[in-house]
Amino acid sequence: MGSIYQPSEDSYLLSKIINEKFPELIKQNPNLKFLEIGAGSGVHLVHVLKLGIKKQNLFSSDINIDAVKQCKKLGFKCFHSDLFEKISKQKFNVIIFNPPYLPEDSLEPNDSKIITTGGKKGNELIIRFLKQAKNYLEKKGKIFLITSSLSENINFKKLGYSSKKVGKTKLFFEELIIWELNI
Repeated sequence: MGSIYQPSEDSYLLSKIINEKFPELIKQNPNLKFLEIGAGSGVHLVHVLKLGIKKQNLFSSDINIDAVKQCKKLGFKCFHSDLFEKISKQKFNVIIFNPPYLPEDSLEPNDSKIITTGGKKGNELIIRFLKQAKNYLEKKGKIFLITSSLSENINFKKLGYSSKKVGKTKLFFEELIIWELNI
């Protein structure tokens, strides 16, 4: 399945938001249940564990079997899954997703598309994720999600979510945005 997605600008932006938001979330709920879809190298799992989320409450998945093996080697529960496919029907207080969010580029090699391309418009995978995520999110739960200015905008309200921008960074060719979503 190729290489594991390594932390980059989007990962660092998500880490910044985790640092800002999660201490209060953990204080409000010491038994917070956490799920990361697309865990990649496991960098965010390590991060939230250090912030105080109990290891038994940390779950993750990735479509890349090498990423799953890496996260398991770090000691985390990680499922080889296309989004929520292999996640048991439980509810989480927080779900994070740093998805492939770029529009399809016919010049990009097929082996790297899985970690960069979110569909023809760049947002199809995110929309599929959001349609499924409602079934796994606690009533007052939160989703933290990254999007790119290069992909088509998503109508969160139409998908049943309230949304708030909680972080962004400008790169020379795009803007990355972190959204906090609630049902």
